[in-house]
Amino acid sequence: MIHHISIAVQNPLHVAQVIAEVWRGQAFPFFPCPGSYMALPMDEHGTVIEVLPLQTQLVPGTDDEQSQFVQVNDSRGITATHAAISVPISQEEIEAIGKREGWRVLRCNRDGFFDVIEFWLENTVMLELLTPEMTAEYLAVIHPENLKRIFTANPILASV
Repeated sequence: MIHHISIAVQNPLHVAQVIAEVWRGQAFPFFPCPGSYMALPMDEHGTVIEVLPLQTQLVPGTDDEQSQFVQVNDSRGITATHAAISVPISQEEIEAIGKREGWRVLRCNRDGFFDVIEFWLENTVMLELLTPEMTAEYLAVIHPENLKRIFTANPILASV
């Protein structure tokens, strides 16, 4: 169970509010890092996406110090980091929000296994949104018994 992830964007408050909207949740300040916010679906799992300013990096502490947020001057914003998240809204609602924001939204099929909607926050950070129907399909595909069949049927995957 992944309980939270952090992403960095140009407008953390607005992005946190939009993520909260697709979750039908809420956004709040994230106090450990000034200018940051959290989007929460208000679920029983404690799920959170921390939305930090683009120039933020998380660096390891020294000795017994915990990690720290630092601001840097150079950050492009495009990253391979992404997350697949279930949302309680329809594809049409997701597309309407994306259109309103001017953000790329595209329904995709992931290698014949399941569908997701690529939802590009500020057109730089991707979330794979799963509608309730897509979530059911995704969970069926990644069920442990199904994964065993998929990996055993493909010798290349089984050898990894």
